[in-house]
Amino acid sequence: MMSLGRVLMGSALMLLLGNAHALEGKKIFAEGGSQPGAMPCVACHGADGAGIAAAGFPRLAGLPAAYVRKQLEDFKRGSRVNPVMQPLANALTDAEVEAVSEALAAMPAFVPEPIQRSEMPLGAAQKLAQQGAWERQIPPCASCHGPAGTGVGDAFPPLVGQPAAYLAAQLTAWQNGTRHNDPNDLMGHIAKSLTPEEVQAVAEYFASLKQEAKP
Repeated sequence: MMSLGRVLMGSALMLLLGNAHALEGKKIFAEGGSQPGAMPCVACHGADGAGIAAAGFPRLAGLPAAYVRKQLEDFKRGSRVNPVMQPLANALTDAEVEAVSEALAAMPAFVPEPIQRSEMPLGAAQKLAQQGAWERQIPPCASCHGPAGTGVGDAFPPLVGQPAAYLAAQLTAWQNGTRHNDPNDLMGHIAKSLTPEEVQAVAEYFASLKQEAKP
């Protein structure tokens, strides 16, 4: 039978390895990876990982590690296309992808303040987000991403707190096929059913929801 001392030593070792992994991920985020071309994430996503709204660079802080890891792997495979992110992702080793994904997930996230339905802005964008347009076979965004756009699990990321320019760019990418990394092409179908005006309106809707910091 394993002694209590050996159990405690094993637990301490795992904790140390986990801390080292987290520190490595933070270093990759701040300084870049070990290979040429693995640029630091802070250059585009900010020191706090909150993104740069004016440039359309998304928030990464607080996103699920599994989701971030999948996106980096999809950039490597080419199922998600971006001239900046593809070479950067390809320059990261598998271990670095894992480490930076975990580090980003541990960073303070932004979540929306509680919003009463009566206080939400009215209009076509809210209707699409909360009710969809079933006559055009468009489900509501809330059915997968949650009523306040906070995301659901690892497959459906938060929309709230992302820059409108980024959200609009992703919907456009699904429309033109340069992004096709979602299950069963759900987002491709939805995006192709939206008009350019609806794309912009929904993007601005989720970007405008009030937020508060979550430690």
